[in-house]
Parts: sequence; C-alpha cells; structure tokens
Amino acid sequence: MLSKRIIACLDVRDGHVVKGVNFEGLRSAGDPAELARRYNVEGIDELVILDITATIEARRALADTIRAVARELFIPLAVGGGIRSEDDAAAAVEAGADKVSLNTAALGDPALITTLADRYGSQAVVVAIDAKRDGDRSAVYSRSGQTAANRDAVEWAREAESRGAGEILLTSIDRDGTKRGFDCDLTAAVSGAVSIPVIASGGAGTLDHFVEVFTAGRADAALAASIFHYAETSVRALKQHLRAHGIPVRL
Repeated sequence: MLSKRIIACLDVRDGHVVKGVNFEGLRSAGDPAELARRYNVEGIDELVILDITATIEARRALADTIRAVARELFIPLAVGGGIRSEDDAAAAVEAGADKVSLNTAALGDPALITTLADRYGSQAVVVAIDAKRDGDRSAVYSRSGQTAANRDAVEWAREAESRGAGEILLTSIDRDGTKRGFDCDLTAAVSGAVSIPVIASGGAGTLDHFVEVFTAGRADAALAASIFHYAETSVRALKQHLRAHGIPVRL
C-alpha cells in the first residue's frame, strides 16, 4: 500500500501566513519561510502555499514568497492562488514550485488544466476544489469561497481528472478552521469517483481526525494548517499515531 502523505498548508496574504474559520476571520500565523523551515525539519511530506487574495486582487502569486519558502525545502512544494494562465504557472515554477494548484481559473477555462498537464506533466497539476454542503450535494465555490460555481464537487473532480489533473485538493468550506474533523463523506465520495490522489483539507483538529479521513474518507493525503502552525501537535507525533493505527506513512 502506498504511504499516506501529510501536507502542511500556508495560507498567505501580504507575505504573511494567516488562518481563519470557514474562509473568514483571518489572523496571523507566522512567517512563511520560518514555518517552511520548521516543517521540513519535522518531516512533513509536502507543503502547499495558497496566496489567498491573489485571485481576488487579480495578480500573480507572490514570487518572492515562493522563492523564500522553496529555499527552505527538500520536499515537494505546490503553489496556488493567482494561477490564471500558462504564464502565471511558469512564473510559479520558475520561482521554485514543483506543482501548481488551479481553482478559479480551471473552472473558468477547464482547457487550462490540459495545457499545463501537457507542458509539465499531470503530476505537476493540482485542481483545488472548495466545496460547501448544499442539501444532498456539495456545491463548488471559486474566488476563495466567495462565488458559487454552479458545479457539483464529484462531477467537477471527474472532469478535472479527464482533462489531465494529477491530484485533487478537496477543501470542505464548512469544516475549514473548525477543528471538528474532515468531511469524510465528501472526501470518500470524491475519492471513489476518481483514480487520481485526493488530498483532504478542512477541519483537522485531533490526531484521530487524520485516522478517520484515511480510513472512512479514503483520502490519499491530508492537509492541515492550524494544528501545525500553532504547535498543537507535531508532524512526528501525528505520523506515529497513524502508524499505530495501521496507516502507512513515512517516518
């Protein structure tokens, strides 16, 4: 069985890491490069930088931040936020990104997924899906959770895979920052619909939440922010807990 990955996420605004609840009420969580250095030492498997206001402000992700973080890492780095074109993706890669994450741009121009997959390979193209419960379905949102995209999360994940995406980064807006646990039903539904890896995001609060999302949620990787940023647990403690529950991880 492939090892499950633990991924730390740096939500960046104006060069600083921030964290909120349900995509709102953001507060500072530290310096991106300092946090990246810490996670690299602690044994995180991958790091994601999301420039959370780049799309809203119609600009590229901050290259200086990407470069500063990339210098601290010997693990894969994914960058999202403000990736609206092939040129934007190229700028992120040139600054040090190993992968680019598309959300709003992919919804507006799904062909961009294929363009980037052809240029960099599917393994370098992540489609981020921000979803919120809407009755029996999970509605997709764009522009940092501000705009309903009139798409169903499961259907959009299938299309993203068919267009060349190598991974899905699935965030539950309802659970984001709440520490109430991942949305395992949503994660399992998307994981069961695609053959590419699904990264679960939104709601991590305890070590057992990770156990649940890897078992009931069928996730290939789990992403967290608050639980790591504020040193509520360590990466090593989490991985040891997962190992104790029979979940394969790299120590």
